Amino acid sequence: MNNTRRSFLKTAPLAGAAAFASPVFAETPQPIIKTASRIKLSVSSYSYWHFKGDKFPIERVIDEAAKLGLDGIDVLHRQMAGEDNAYLQKLKKHAFVNGIAMTCLSIHQGFVSPDKAVLKEHIDHTIHCIELAYKMGIPCMRLNTGRWGTIKSFDDFMAKRGIEPAISGYTEDEAFKWCIDSIQQCMKKAEECGVLLALENHWGLGSTPEGMLRIKNAIDSVVRAIDGYGKFLGKSL
Repeated sequence: MNNTRRSFLKTAPLAGAAAFASPVFAETPQPIIKTASRIKLSVSSYSYWHFKGDKFPIERVIDEAAKLGLDGIDVLHRQMAGEDNAYLQKLKKHAFVNGIAMTCLSIHQGFVSPDKAVLKEHIDHTIHCIELAYKMGIPCMRLNTGRWGTIKSFDDFMAKRGIEPAISGYTEDEAFKWCIDSIQQCMKKAEECGVLLALENHWGLGSTPEGMLRIKNAIDSVVRAIDGYGKFLGKSL
């Protein structure tokens, strides 16, 4: 009987891993088999919900992705049914037995605010979500730069291609500083958890290539400075 990989995983969850593993000690080196590269596709769980009606369960997104023969899903944080560890591990297992990788966690936060208390709230939320991604085995998390919020209607905001005027009395340069400083405060936790921070380019400060590069280059320069200082001291930071 020919079974697919997914049906096998469902019907034989306790199959021994040793049956598939190469010997740890081999008399002769085993040749490395190079497989042809192929495009891998992942779908966002948002595509099944769009913030309309009841939340479309992440478990069902996994099921639908498996039916389509996709490789992974991008998990929208707001679409999750909870954050307790039992739920997180349930999602991780359900994805595994269906042959689906949870490739990314997409969150909602913003670092464009002159209010330090607001920035701290969003930084804390980002760090919390990094820990959630770590617990679910998700290697990447999507961040927003944030927005001024001077255009109240989101539809109007989108009609203006995600560009809006600054809050009176503040400048875009200040907004970039808030955003860069906030991301830097999240980097230690991201490194600790092995989670890659990926910056959204939908709107706000990240709506242009120049804005994206300004943030990236500023973060990179800090990383290089820390790394260089660590090497100078003979330490690994």
